[in-house]
Order: sequence, then structure tokens, then C-alpha cells
Amino acid sequence: MTVRNRILILLAAVTALAAVAVASVLHASARAERRDQTQPGGPRVTSGTVTLTTPGRMVFRNMAWGPHRDELTTVPASDPAGPRTASGLKCLRFYAASGTGVCLQAVHGAVSDTYRAAVLDAHLHVRARYDVPGIPSRARVSPTGHFAAWTAFVGGDSYAGTNFSTRAAIVDVRTGKLIPSLEAFRIVKDGHDYRAADVNFWGVTFAPDDRTFYATLATRGKTYLVRGDLRAHTVTTLHPNVECPSLSPDGTRIAYKKRVQGLPKDAPWHLYVLDLRTMRETPLAEPRSVDDQAVWRDDDTLVYALPGDYGADLYRVAADGTGMARRISTAAVSPAYVGR
Repeated sequence: MTVRNRILILLAAVTALAAVAVASVLHASARAERRDQTQPGGPRVTSGTVTLTTPGRMVFRNMAWGPHRDELTTVPASDPAGPRTASGLKCLRFYAASGTGVCLQAVHGAVSDTYRAAVLDAHLHVRARYDVPGIPSRARVSPTGHFAAWTAFVGGDSYAGTNFSTRAAIVDVRTGKLIPSLEAFRIVKDGHDYRAADVNFWGVTFAPDDRTFYATLATRGKTYLVRGDLRAHTVTTLHPNVECPSLSPDGTRIAYKKRVQGLPKDAPWHLYVLDLRTMRETPLAEPRSVDDQAVWRDDDTLVYALPGDYGADLYRVAADGTGMARRISTAAVSPAYVGR
């Protein structure tokens, strides 16, 4: 092959690669533009006032394409598929209780994104901001509104795999005192102090006493439900194979996702409820794998997200294992029931 032919082939290859790159950029740009345009048949979303103390409301991250995508949005809790009121505040993850909210956000940079947690008051004004050392995953606020917690991936990007690392932080929103990682807490496992280099925590959920919390502890390929003590700075293992716990409003049960043998590796979970007095597990009537920290609508009903056409949809299921799962809202994630 002559030098001239080699040069022509090289130029053709460069031209083809440039064309692919341009096409990819144009496609991404067009898709981004579509995300900013309201889609026919989607939920109606309008700007308005959103607060965290209005009784009988559900506040969540709106996933519907359009100018209000990713904004905190509210609907009546009794009509979760109804018209939405958007706040203008964007969050990746969100939760609220007793007039306090936590909003996990992306800060877009020229080279890469960084992340932060914004603690909100009842009118969505930012009270404080904290750096988050990775991709936000879970968020919770204590029933009193005095504490907020969040989890971030600092290595890997999925709970389904084995090669990941997390950081779970808790802040006292009254004083601003931050516990940047639960890994600083003393671990009591099977009645003995426990230490290991591979310890990870995620999925904090709070009791209403401003002292007790529950979370997932992972170590040596296994996960455990732990009960934490914010005063003693200890966590104690309670039950195996528990991820992303959520404490019921009456404080008697934990909803969680559990790895079930025989399910696909990328979708290994089933929803369960654990009675904290008897340690009896009840499988819930949701046949699909749920990678979410479920929210208690009330003492009888759980709400959670599953993948949907616009990212995620919300479903509900009875907490006693009866009935069947039903979709309650499309293009929505991270719900919180406020004003109760």
C-alpha cells in the first residue's frame, strides 16, 4: 500500500469518527431539548408555592419532561396522580418531616459534577449546605425534624454489585453538628465489638426519640440491620440480609429490601417488613425487584419507586403482605408525606 493510500485511509477514518462524534453531540443536545419540553399525555405541572407543613400533601422530585423536570413538586396525598405544583428547587434525592427537608443536589462543573446536601426550612429556604463525597443515593429526616441523614456512593454506583463503597452522614440541623460517616461509630456484632476494613453503612431511618436510628451495615459480603445510638455513638446488629430500612410511623416495624436467592444479580431484591418485637419477616405483594428505600404512607401502606418511561414511577403496596402493588404516580421519585 502506498503512502498516499495510507494517508487517504487515515483521513477517511478521522472523518468518520468526527461524523460519529458530531452525531452523538447533536443527539444528546436534541434529547436534552426534549427533556425541557412538556410531553403529550404527561402530568400537568405549573409553578407555585410548595411548603413542607401543608397538611395532606406529598412532596417529591418531578421526573416528567418539561421545564419543571427534577424540581420539588407537590400534589394532594389523596390524589397523587393529579396536577402538580412545582417549586423551582431541583433535587436528586429528597425527604422531609416536621417542616425540615433535605435536598441532595448536583453542582455542575466544567469538568465534572460535585454534590451537596442542602437542609431546607418549611418554605424550602436553604438553612445549611454540606459537601457530599460522592453520588447521592438515600436521604432521610427524623420525625421531629431535628436530624437529617444522607448516603452517597464513593466507589461503584449500585447496591446490586459487590464492588462499591458508601458514606452515610447525619447532621443535627439545630446545631449544625455533622457526623460525616457512621464508620466512626463503635460496632457491636453478635454481642462483641467488631472491626473490619470493609465496613459500609447506608439507608438511615430515624426513630422519634432523637436518639435511635436504624441503618444497613455491610461487611464481608453480608448485610445487617443495625440499631444506632446517637448519644453513645454505637451501632448494634439486629437482623441479617436487610438493606435500606424504613421505620414505620408507629415505630414497631421496619420495611426493607432483601436479597433473594435465584433472582438476577442486577435485580436481586424483594420487599419485606420486619416486626421488631418478634423479628418475624413478611414478604410484600410486589413481585418486582425494588431498589429503593420505601416510604411509609401511613402505618398500613408503603410507597416506593420503580423504573418508568421518564426515570421512575411511584407504587404503593400493603404493609401486611396482602393485596397487590399499584402504580399511583408516573415520572416521580423521592416522595415525602408532609404536614402530618
